[in-house]
Amino acid sequence: MDPLLSFTCCVFSISRIVDRGVTGKDVVFLLDGSNGTRNGFPAMRDFVQRVVDKLKLEENQDRVSVVQYSEDASAHFYLNTYSRKGDILDAVRNLRHKGGRAVNTGAALQFIRDNILTAPSGSRRLEGVPQILILLSGTKSTDNVDAPAAALKELGVLTFGIGTRNADSRELQKISYEPRYAQSVSEFNELPRIQEQLLSSVDAVVTSVSTEGPTVLVDRGVTGKDVVFLLDGSNSTRNGFPAMRDFVQRVVDKLKLEENQDRVSVVQYSEDASAHFYLNTYSRKGDILDAVRNLRHKGGRAVNTGAALQFIRDNILTAPSGSRRLEGVPQILILLSGAKSTDNVDAPAAALKELGVLTFGIGTRNADSEELQKISYEPRYAHLL
Repeated sequence: MDPLLSFTCCVFSISRIVDRGVTGKDVVFLLDGSNGTRNGFPAMRDFVQRVVDKLKLEENQDRVSVVQYSEDASAHFYLNTYSRKGDILDAVRNLRHKGGRAVNTGAALQFIRDNILTAPSGSRRLEGVPQILILLSGTKSTDNVDAPAAALKELGVLTFGIGTRNADSRELQKISYEPRYAQSVSEFNELPRIQEQLLSSVDAVVTSVSTEGPTVLVDRGVTGKDVVFLLDGSNSTRNGFPAMRDFVQRVVDKLKLEENQDRVSVVQYSEDASAHFYLNTYSRKGDILDAVRNLRHKGGRAVNTGAALQFIRDNILTAPSGSRRLEGVPQILILLSGAKSTDNVDAPAAALKELGVLTFGIGTRNADSEELQKISYEPRYAHLL
């Protein structure tokens, strides 16, 4: 058996992602600290205290982080800074209003994604723990919230937007995981009125997530997997491309494509990336095999693997393209690489790991083994031929 085909056994030994039995939730408060909330900040602070007081912080069940923003965002403490309720409540009591003319809510949401909902900061998202973000907003954002809000939804973050009458209700609905999770109060001193409603909503959503919701690594009894092949089509792989194509055919032939169990997509890249077909283009094995047989080498001097990984995240592993990630279906990416990337792979590789995508990097002797290990979900998933 050739090395590529034997590697298939390694790839599909991780074909199901299991529930690790993790309880609790990670709760992040994002507080608008701009000049417009100066008078209401004590009420915001009291609200956070009351919600924290209701959480289960014993035995590391719930975790809490607080972030405040105006022009920029900064963390008062992270999800793993404190484990005792008393320490968290003391930290909240000592919060001081930040101030600032701008209200860059979009940048703040991006900050949450990049700096708070990560394993080093204490997030347990990749362990299947529900991620809750509670935004308290006092005015319309001065920057665009669309992309960062969508990115949080892609991660399965359950965002609740709460705003005063000076906030933008449509913007809050756009930011919230679902429009019905957005709530309004006239002033922040009315927050106690919605506290119980919010906590009930959070509990209901967490219960739903534990059985059928959007977090990535919880097994919901869904069978199958979404498999994406990312093929290096640069000039360096011209001679080896027929073998790459044959490998894809042989792997596809072993998949369970009946009854919509497994899905397949193929992407080829050099300077840029393009999809030969998406996860929902074909449902019959014969059609997929025909499409793979007809693959032609792309060509190109540059090997922009970083941009190709970003293309996978933005264009392939999405619901419109057939990805079932938010339904709990394992996402598998198989990269076949023939050379070291000409662009940086760090950020896009990390972004795929954040999504829980199981990336396997397979390279020839001309590929960079360290780069393949960096791209792969774990270094041991990298394989040099």
